[in-house]
Amino acid sequence: MKIWIATGGTGGHVFPALSVADALAARGDKIIISCDGRVRDMVARGMPARARRVHIWASGVGAKSRMRQMYALFKIAVSAAALSLRFVFSRPDRMVAFGGYASVPAVFAAHLWRIPTFLHEQNAAIGRANKFTMRWVRTLMTSFPSVSGVPAGTAARVVYTGLPVRRDFLDKAAAPLQHAGRILVTGGSLGAQILDDTVPGAIAAMRNKKIFVTHQTRPENVARLQKFYAENKIRANVLSFVHDMAGCIADADLVIGRSGASTVVELQTIGRPAILVPLGINPDQAANAAAFAKNGGGFAVEQNKFTARWLTSVLDELFDNPTRLDKMAAKAYVENRATQKIVDAVTK
Repeated sequence: MKIWIATGGTGGHVFPALSVADALAARGDKIIISCDGRVRDMVARGMPARARRVHIWASGVGAKSRMRQMYALFKIAVSAAALSLRFVFSRPDRMVAFGGYASVPAVFAAHLWRIPTFLHEQNAAIGRANKFTMRWVRTLMTSFPSVSGVPAGTAARVVYTGLPVRRDFLDKAAAPLQHAGRILVTGGSLGAQILDDTVPGAIAAMRNKKIFVTHQTRPENVARLQKFYAENKIRANVLSFVHDMAGCIADADLVIGRSGASTVVELQTIGRPAILVPLGINPDQAANAAAFAKNGGGFAVEQNKFTARWLTSVLDELFDNPTRLDKMAAKAYVENRATQKIVDAVTK
């Protein structure tokens, strides 16, 4: 079977696509992956050995400038026309899209040629690109059991599969807490500042001083945070990049971070309690954090309520009651069979 996988934009779209591509390739299916220039190298490094890659001319249309919006739409239209012509001569049997504007041209071309199309939504609130392309797809596959913003009349086409994660996360699924007083702080490049400003002071004020912190931050903040932790006699490892995120999450008794879809699902896959602070400008993150907290795996707190005083109180309560951390970890855990579920849906 020839299967076209459309992805692009960010790693949150790319890594799940590559996981599914690997599983389909292992079945012997012929895989073609389309992506935009921003993730070209990322896709090239992670794609199956015999898969082919196609470059899509596309970018997001969320720019404030009207001219840039029009230019972005023009690029998407040109790529859609190019793929529609390509499918005249080489048509895939299935189209699997992982959202973002880079997937729109492929989904449109597949619709034009009546190719069965499957769309995956990473977040607990449907994104603009996916909401737009829903009219052309057979099935919407979701990372969370409930997704807000799905257009009316499409409920029969929504299937909960979960979000594919890398093998190293699956290998640590449901690992028990070690109760070693370890906290992981991770905000990513864009979301690190409020965590850097709030978390160190809150930890310094804790009653329990036997804490070890792994703190991911932007490169320019590393030295400042290292100095603060050292001056306050807090054991800490401050990093600008975490190479083994699965290992760091598994080692932690508690995670403090943002709530991108990948982060939330990785926490669920391993089963780790967390304090999630959604990026204020991103409604998707708020929905993801709310879904995680609803299950009892942790806290979802708005940025304006995320204060050092509040955080210290919560940390003291949690680390003075390890049984509560165990219960939160159990509630956070969700078995992840997303890759296989997507493969089954696509190839059925």
